[in-house]
Amino acid sequence: MTTPTPSFPGTAAMREAGRLYALALDVVRCTFRRPFQFRELVQQFWFIASVSLLPAALVSIPFGAVIALHLGSLTQQIGAQSFTGAASVLAIIQQASPVVTALLIAGAGGSAMCADLGARTIREEIDAMEVLGVNPVQRLIVPRVLAAMGVAAFLNGLVSVVGVLGGYFFNVVMQGGTPGAYLASFSALAQLPDLWISEIKAVLFGFVAGVVAAYRGLNPGRGPKGVGDAVNQSVVITFLLLFLLNLILTTLYLQVVPPKGA
Repeated sequence: MTTPTPSFPGTAAMREAGRLYALALDVVRCTFRRPFQFRELVQQFWFIASVSLLPAALVSIPFGAVIALHLGSLTQQIGAQSFTGAASVLAIIQQASPVVTALLIAGAGGSAMCADLGARTIREEIDAMEVLGVNPVQRLIVPRVLAAMGVAAFLNGLVSVVGVLGGYFFNVVMQGGTPGAYLASFSALAQLPDLWISEIKAVLFGFVAGVVAAYRGLNPGRGPKGVGDAVNQSVVITFLLLFLLNLILTTLYLQVVPPKGA
């Protein structure tokens, strides 16, 4: 009788992380292969945008209002009301907008993507494609991941604009701020790399959300319950990875890009 080999704690988690990383590499590699599924990309882009556009616009308003109200109250306490606009707008563009966009992509588009791929997996459609010589990563996953990245970049701009307008309205109307000072402080402290890092974050967040959703969709449990569990796991894992990636990108940005006027 053979003795089973003991497994170390965390081995399964490391194995799952390795498989997720391998899928991400496969997505990058298959992106440049022919034939490219352009029609599938357009369909997935439209689908993810349709389920994420309205929630993104509605969520960005209270986000911008909360940031503007808190920063407006803080700057009043320390006597720096003239910098309220710069602080609130930079916080919205650099932090709030990419995070809100990624959460909506993962919660709305990613969950639907995971459920679709999970249903195909339990119906053995993925296995049938592999038997026929069709690469499921190139045929199904690459268009979905690229669509998530494109929608994330588009929604990031929308959330930034709506959030800044909402913060401007609440600061000027609710707290009696000066419109000229709000805009002047922003133009004095903001710079073009602030917008670039916001878009880079959004694109990378969309890539992570798409890959995680695809991975969990390709590896669900048994039956419909397994698909539902995979959808929940994909959303939770995406949220954790997004906050970690946001911390890394923000730290690198603050170390590489000097503040304006420094």
